Amino acid sequence: MEKMWAGRFQKDLNAVADDFNSSIQTDKRMYKQDILGSVAHATMLYKTHILSEEEGLRLIDGLQAVLADLQSGALQIDPGAEDIHMFVEAELTRRLGDVGKKLHTGRSRNDQVALDVRLYLRDEMKEVRELLLALVRAVYEKACTYRDTVMPGYTHLQRAQPITFGHHLCAYCMMFFRDLDRIKDAVKRMNFSPLGSAALAGAAYPIDREMTAGMLGFDGFTSNSLDGVSDRDFCVEIASAMSLVMMHLSRFAEEIILWSSWEFQFIELDDSFTTGSSIMPQKKNPDMAELVRGKTGRVYGDLITLLTMLKGLPLAYNKDMQEDKEAVFDAVDTVKACLRVFAPMIGTMTALPENMFSAAQKGFLNATDLADYLVGKGLAFRAAYKLAGQLVHFCIENGKVLETLTLEEYRAFSDLFGEDVYEAVDLKNCVSRRNSAGGTGPESVDAELEAIGSRLTSSENAAAF
Repeated sequence: MEKMWAGRFQKDLNAVADDFNSSIQTDKRMYKQDILGSVAHATMLYKTHILSEEEGLRLIDGLQAVLADLQSGALQIDPGAEDIHMFVEAELTRRLGDVGKKLHTGRSRNDQVALDVRLYLRDEMKEVRELLLALVRAVYEKACTYRDTVMPGYTHLQRAQPITFGHHLCAYCMMFFRDLDRIKDAVKRMNFSPLGSAALAGAAYPIDREMTAGMLGFDGFTSNSLDGVSDRDFCVEIASAMSLVMMHLSRFAEEIILWSSWEFQFIELDDSFTTGSSIMPQKKNPDMAELVRGKTGRVYGDLITLLTMLKGLPLAYNKDMQEDKEAVFDAVDTVKACLRVFAPMIGTMTALPENMFSAAQKGFLNATDLADYLVGKGLAFRAAYKLAGQLVHFCIENGKVLETLTLEEYRAFSDLFGEDVYEAVDLKNCVSRRNSAGGTGPESVDAELEAIGSRLTSSENAAAF
């Protein structure tokens, strides 16, 4: 295939160099966005009388025919093409002859590429958004189911205070909502059309950039042609947002891996989201969660690739920027794959409340409440803290928990203890007292769940972006 840029050159591109230079295997996925951008450009060209109406309509019809043939499979993308942009234009020219050669009037591949990537990522973020919402719905439903299930809360991976499983799950809903907000913000900043920036200096034709921006659903157009073709901040932002999604998924995956172990036995994953061992018949491995945790580093690498690729580039376009798509596409693909498996994994997960409650008891998570009880009896907090610690030590030495100590054993340490101490150290009471906004108490968790449910409903009813 003759290169569109042939003319000045007296030699064909070296075969190895040609293959090295090609990006068709990466950017072919943008064929739809490339053609839609070209349709908008062709429409503008004839409406501004740069081309005749007949020429413009022929270009539009030809482009739509190419799109239909690609979607149906009647036309296959040539793997020997330099990129998707050149493939579409070459196919259009093959079909229309000289009229096809007029499509590129007032346009460069530089602004064309920048346009296609924005259009493609905008579409992809709609899909990521829906997958994230599906995950939040799955987590929310489990949080509702296990709203009152008492479990240990941890700091330093040491049992700290009693919380509910519902409250713990709500924390991940908050993380994923922030991810949704970040994606929305990134798309908002990205949603300006670079079309019309041409190679770097703008076009010499009386093009209408506002028209093409409007036809393609942009909020406006980029106001500097150099920046229009060289800006890849949006790729970095998307990769950064994807990295944070993966970080949240990885934290969740780590807890799932721990909770499903024999050492914890807080949850059981469904057989359909676990695997076995080739040699150990008893094994039930949380491979999906482990893969998500592992793939997080891959997405981080994509982000670092983009930042490193861009850090030393002078204005405007440089061929280095061809590397943007492989990195950001991989980040998005990986996140989508992880979300697709994570939501049903959570949806089919079963909690084991008795084990959670037993762990909370054995961890003396009510020790702080015991100290607070003594403070209520007039003892200074530090003295109460020390006394509660001595009682915990006594329990450990004697194989007891605070709930099973006799009143005589309590009173051996202080005569401040009365029958009401058992109410104070009851784990469910410890949880229910923590009703400060955002706390683990039932009233607070109900408010959290109501807010999450309301946001899910509003998100589902609203336009994506």
